[in-house]
Amino acid sequence: MTQGVLYVVATPIGNLDDITIRGLETLRTVDLIACEDTRKSRILLSRWNISTPLLSLHKFSESRKIRTVLDRLERGGRVALISDAGTPAISDPGSRLVKSALEAGLKVTPVPGPSSITAALSVAGMEAAEFVYCGFVPRKDEQRRAFFGVILREQRTSLFFETPKRALATLGIAAQVLGNRRMVLTRELTKLHEEIVSGSAADLLKELQSRSSIKGEIVVVVDGAAETRPEVDPHEAVTRLVAEGFSGKTLAQEAHRRFGVRKGDAYRIYLAGKATDPDGDPGD
Repeated sequence: MTQGVLYVVATPIGNLDDITIRGLETLRTVDLIACEDTRKSRILLSRWNISTPLLSLHKFSESRKIRTVLDRLERGGRVALISDAGTPAISDPGSRLVKSALEAGLKVTPVPGPSSITAALSVAGMEAAEFVYCGFVPRKDEQRRAFFGVILREQRTSLFFETPKRALATLGIAAQVLGNRRMVLTRELTKLHEEIVSGSAADLLKELQSRSSIKGEIVVVVDGAAETRPEVDPHEAVTRLVAEGFSGKTLAQEAHRRFGVRKGDAYRIYLAGKATDPDGDPGD
């Protein structure tokens, strides 16, 4: 029996012409295409006159439809895995299918092409010999602060995704944590309204706040930290964190994580400050 093959095929992130010749040939000749959203995938297939059957494999159905795909592969079938845009299995469904196929001893092969990650990096004008992909920003403010606290110390270029609805809140916290660190916000890459904006988080926030609405996919690239981070005065660090709403031992932990201030020093400075405020609460 002919060995089955799972092809992981990259598709355009916007412009439908951005697909490789090999990618088109693969989608035309496989027995089945496992996709994230059949409606979106049909737009691409229609553009290139491809009539291969589709199987929906989104995040809610992936676990129960993996067996269907594996059965096809085990019978010698050829299946292509695609996502709505870009390279599958990176912040998209598909990784579990790929893992299951590998564990079953089946052949998996990439058909590389577009990726919003590398597209954003290529126009950011930052060092990209090494970079860190951070995925989507967390939804809760405390988790966002921790997220940007890690980026604050990261010497490699960092990159993350964000949705239009959460962009303002995210940039607000990024401005508090990252200060003047250079960022490049890309939106709707390769599409009609493609946009690339550079500046600090505060600059980007001001620009987006001036608009009546924010639309489209957003990828943000952040410059790496300098090799030697400037010393931050412990009193200044505590003052900044108190202004952000931190208190007690939580403040001390944040001062250590974000500014490198010893937890004990930060906590003593915090308590001393509260002692001079008769209405203050010494916190936790």
